[in-house]
Amino acid sequence: MTAPADTGWLVIAGLGPGAARLVTPEVSDTLAAATDLVGYGPYVARVPARENVVRHGSDNREEIDRARLALRLAAEGRRVAVVSSGDPGVFAMAAAVFEAMETGDPTWRGLDVRVLPGVTAMTAAAARAGAPLGHDFCAVNLSDNLKPWDLVERRLTLAAEADFVIALYNPVSKARPWQLGRALELLRTVRAADAPVVFATAVSEAHERVDTVRLADADPTRADMRTLVIVGSSQTRLIVRPGGRAAFVYTPRSAPSAGTS
Repeated sequence: MTAPADTGWLVIAGLGPGAARLVTPEVSDTLAAATDLVGYGPYVARVPARENVVRHGSDNREEIDRARLALRLAAEGRRVAVVSSGDPGVFAMAAAVFEAMETGDPTWRGLDVRVLPGVTAMTAAAARAGAPLGHDFCAVNLSDNLKPWDLVERRLTLAAEADFVIALYNPVSKARPWQLGRALELLRTVRAADAPVVFATAVSEAHERVDTVRLADADPTRADMRTLVIVGSSQTRLIVRPGGRAAFVYTPRSAPSAGTS
């Protein structure tokens, strides 16, 4: 960032999936220049300790209040970094900040606001598995905190019928233990039993675990709050490897023409 010391700014920054080595240099430089860190408490805690920085951690369901706080601080001349895991523009804080800006103090629209990308869970998990996102794919957030569950089911059904590879964000939580099971049941009515399903938990961290199973065998209890699930399309393939090593999962870049068997 190249702003005068007395000029406020707000940056929404992605911290990547977990390991510090996956935080981009651009994000690291911005965090080092910030006077205030704003975000969900565990994400704020991931930022290395530094003197003269104020940490504003809050609960996971306080996104709009958190965004308004960040905008107010920037308007006061503070250098504010709003942190998200993964990429801040994917089911994260960038949209919340812009929503708060649109509906809040009109002067906030003149602030220096920037979004810095990060490695999102979907691409981090895909890289560990191979290349399951090699052809058309979509991402669906299974949380119904901000949208009704019937809309989640409708989107899942349409995505499955369109034969997208589907990345499932926020598959379970303590308050939502049943939704991944229901989503898998729904997908089994549309997709083949042997479609590959990747469960990727805590990617890039010491307790990382990545497993690939058939859709028919996918157990929702395998997932926790740190898990990203990728459901393959009809074209997704496995490459079996020797020595007991995990198979590569990939989706070819081309697809057969309509009517081709």
